Amino acid sequence: MASTNDVVRVGLIGAGRNTRERHIPGFQKQKGVEIVAVANRSQESGRRVADQFNIPQVYDDWHQLVEDPGIDAVCIGTWPYMHRTLAVAALEHGKHVLCEARMAASAKEAHEMLAASRMHPELTAQIVPAPTTFKVDRLLMQLISDGYLGDTLAVEVQVLGSEFVDTTSPMHWRQDRYLSGYNILNMGIWYESMIRWVGQATKVMAMTRVNVPFRLDEAGNQVGVTVPDHADILCQLPNGAQAHMRFSAVTGLSAGTEVWLYGTQGTLRVDGRFNVFGGKRGDQKLSEIPNPATQQYGWRVEEEFVNAVRGREPVTRTPFHVGVHYMEWTEAVTRSAQSGQAISLPL
Repeated sequence: MASTNDVVRVGLIGAGRNTRERHIPGFQKQKGVEIVAVANRSQESGRRVADQFNIPQVYDDWHQLVEDPGIDAVCIGTWPYMHRTLAVAALEHGKHVLCEARMAASAKEAHEMLAASRMHPELTAQIVPAPTTFKVDRLLMQLISDGYLGDTLAVEVQVLGSEFVDTTSPMHWRQDRYLSGYNILNMGIWYESMIRWVGQATKVMAMTRVNVPFRLDEAGNQVGVTVPDHADILCQLPNGAQAHMRFSAVTGLSAGTEVWLYGTQGTLRVDGRFNVFGGKRGDQKLSEIPNPATQQYGWRVEEEFVNAVRGREPVTRTPFHVGVHYMEWTEAVTRSAQSGQAISLPL
């Protein structure tokens, strides 16, 4: 653990868009933090990032970065297929780890990351949290905690694209099973958000579909797609309530994103602009619930990580054990879709 006054030296492995747009500026805002090295897919792309953000060292190989004794912490921004390898290596070399979501390609890999972190309790290990619902998280959590819903009965989460099915675009890494693993669309992000409000699922049933079975890869070759572009998921929640989650990239002119939470005494709705509406037993309609900006949770991932490294606060969004759960849930979705059976959690 670094002391409060120590400089924290950060190395970047995989400086993709989220790293460039969020993590680098976030680290640069923290006092006593220096981004000292980067290792990207190629030295050329690494050099571009280094020149843009004044990073002094560019490594050809990520091994060199994790073995550098002058680096205290590693920010992993690669695709999920490398997260386990990089996180375990960094921890074994005494580095604190901030790993981009999704946690891993599979539940097994996530468990291996958790095990490695527990072997080094002196090191901070954090997964970048799902930020989509930051605006409403505190409000929903407070309302539910205060009994606004009564007993939770049902949750509906609908996250639909508004474009018609696209059969011509090339293969995206999220459609590549090797690179993305069991992760499908943005379902893991929304599930992580949902469990903040209503707790972790205990059982999963799912049906999924691949509507575009072939796409062109980077070399122009036609390759098969096995990652679904439409998914319907049923979850059993800890109190026995049911959650229905629907995700799709093929729903042209859809209503988009919407969340409903139903209880014995009240109903809550989150619209596509993340405004919250509610109604209690006896009301005739929903009314908007004030959500002052001063009470909203904002992006502070890098601040939380650095504070945890310095021993100032624990990681709450998101510790490795929560990442393991959502990876088990993610894998359970595919297992259920393939088998036609309900899958109990934990796996």
